[in-house]
Amino acid sequence: MVKIIAIVGMSGSGKSVVAGYLNNNGFPLIHFGEIIIREVEKRGLAITPQNEQIVREEIRQKYGMDVCAQLSLPIIKSTLLEHQLVVIDGLYSFSEYKTLKREFKDELLVIAIFTPKSLRYERLTFRQERPLKIAEAEKRDFMEIEGIEKGGPIAMADITIINDGNQSQLYRNLQSLLAEILQQVYPLTPARL
Repeated sequence: MVKIIAIVGMSGSGKSVVAGYLNNNGFPLIHFGEIIIREVEKRGLAITPQNEQIVREEIRQKYGMDVCAQLSLPIIKSTLLEHQLVVIDGLYSFSEYKTLKREFKDELLVIAIFTPKSLRYERLTFRQERPLKIAEAEKRDFMEIEGIEKGGPIAMADITIINDGNQSQLYRNLQSLLAEILQQVYPLTPARL
């Protein structure tokens, strides 16, 4: 039975929108990126994409590419004591995927959010928080694919949601794809979404 849903996708695909939607519908959300944010704060640095990248690369080099997954395991397990289903936002590396798969086996469901590159770049240009120019978005894509193994979890996803429309369409697609899964998790109640 599925207990953990991990949301994966490239920057601008809609991962955070999906994770936020699930969280707003009562599913606890664990952000792997919080580990990086806490380390940036611990070092007394400003929370900026550049500082996050520096810290992320340093701790991954020191502790391994799956450091965020390893440090999140106790949080995931304790959350599962109180909830039947947990959502993970920020599963990036293939090493993180392998760690979670080894630990949770068939209880882990990976959902990839796919958006065509040109639409992702357009969204990234106009987003409120941390907008990126097209050249910056492309540079980030290359860095994430080559430097942090981001393509692996996307390729291994159990379900792929195509997000090439508006938010309402995304929510409808997500709802229909998850209805069966949620019925397994909550068999005596109607679907939660």
